[in-house]
Amino acid sequence: MKQIWAPWRIQYIKIAQAGKQKGCILCDKPKQDDDASNYILYRGKKNYIILNSYPYNPGHIMIAPYRHVANLEDLTDEERNEHLKIVSFGIGVLKKVLAPNGFNIGMNLGRIAGAGIDDHIHTHIVPRWQGDTNFMTVVADVRVMPEALAATYEKLRKEI
Repeated sequence: MKQIWAPWRIQYIKIAQAGKQKGCILCDKPKQDDDASNYILYRGKKNYIILNSYPYNPGHIMIAPYRHVANLEDLTDEERNEHLKIVSFGIGVLKKVLAPNGFNIGMNLGRIAGAGIDDHIHTHIVPRWQGDTNFMTVVADVRVMPEALAATYEKLRKEI
C-alpha cells in the first residue's frame, strides 16, 4: 500500500473531532490584523475574499460579508451588490493567475444543503481544470492537492 502524506489535514480532522468551534471563523478572521496567515486576499467595504483552508482545488476562494448574516435575503443592497462585484473580480484574478478551464460557483444555504458554516453566508469559487478529478477521487475518496495553500495565496495576492 502506498501512503500519501497530507500533514496539513490534521488541523481539519481535529476541528471535526472537537465539534463546532466557538465563534464564527468568517467573522473572527477579518477582525485580526494578519491577512497573510488568515489567507485573506482582498478587503472590500462590505465583503472580503478569503482562500478556503480546506479547498476542493487550488485557488478555491470564498467571498463573505463582514457582517454575520445567514440568509441571502438579509443582506443589504449595498452588501449584495458588492458581493457579486467581488465574485466577478475573484473570477478575473483566478483566470489570470491560475488559468483554469472553468469554475464551480455557489452558495450552500443551510446545513442540509452542505454548508459547513451555515450561519454566515458566503460564496465559493472553485477553479476547475480538465482532468482535475482522477482515480484517487473516484476510487479512494482522496483528493490530491498539487500546491500548498501558502503558495497559492502568494500567487493570488501578488495579482490582487
